Amino acid sequence: MGRLTTHVLDTASGRPAAGLALQLWRLDDGEPPVLVSQCNTDADGRCPAPLLEGDALRPGRYQLVFQAGEHFRRQGTALPEPAFLDEVVVRFGVADAERHYHVPLLLSPYGYSTYRGS
Repeated sequence: MGRLTTHVLDTASGRPAAGLALQLWRLDDGEPPVLVSQCNTDADGRCPAPLLEGDALRPGRYQLVFQAGEHFRRQGTALPEPAFLDEVVVRFGVADAERHYHVPLLLSPYGYSTYRGS
C-alpha cells in the first residue's frame, strides 16, 4: 500500500521542527489546486499519520507548502519583514501509487533542501 510522508528538521537549531504547519495540495492539469491534507508536525518533526495512503494516494503532481516563517517566528528567531523564506513550496510527482514517497525538508531561515527519502 502506497503512502506519502514528510519530516521537517530545523537545521538552524539542530532539532526537529515541532509544531510546523504544512499543507498538501494536488495539482491536476487545468484545474485549481485541491487541498488534500494538512497537519502540524509533532515533537519529532513528523505528521502524526501519513499525508496520503492507500487509494487516496494517486499518481500525479503534488505540492507541499511548509509554513517556515511562522515556525521560526514562534521559535523566537529574529526575521526580517518580509521573511526571506515565509512559505517553502516543494512540488513533486508520484509515478507509482503503490510505493512509499517520503519528502523530508531540512530547513533554516535562509535556506532549505529536500530529497526523496525512504
